[in-house]
Amino acid sequence: MTDPNYQPPVGSGGEGWFSPGRMNVQDVYVLYLVSFVVGLTGIVGLIMAYVNRGKGPAWVDTHYTYAIRTFWIGLLYALIASILMLVAVGVILIFGVAIWIVLRCVIGLQKASAGEPIVRPTSWWI
Repeated sequence: MTDPNYQPPVGSGGEGWFSPGRMNVQDVYVLYLVSFVVGLTGIVGLIMAYVNRGKGPAWVDTHYTYAIRTFWIGLLYALIASILMLVAVGVILIFGVAIWIVLRCVIGLQKASAGEPIVRPTSWWI
């Protein structure tokens, strides 16, 4: 029998690790950062972002768009840097790509923790 006066505990507002919201967005960014050590976690983060985009509040959707673009643009930049390694410029560029990805993830984590949207989620820069 269910209690009609039951109140769910504070903080359990339906937001879990896999449901769209602040915690899930933070998980995506952390998975991207962990992918520098364990490569496949970036793909898991990308899938989580695609699955949850459009299902949460508008400010959360800006983070999903930002995270998805971070993955694909970072992959493009890394591919270009890898090709340019043939002329030795790519070695420097690949470090720049890594720094770019880390900065975007840190900015995303900070804004998600504060409950703020990403101002320009479609930007190619930081």
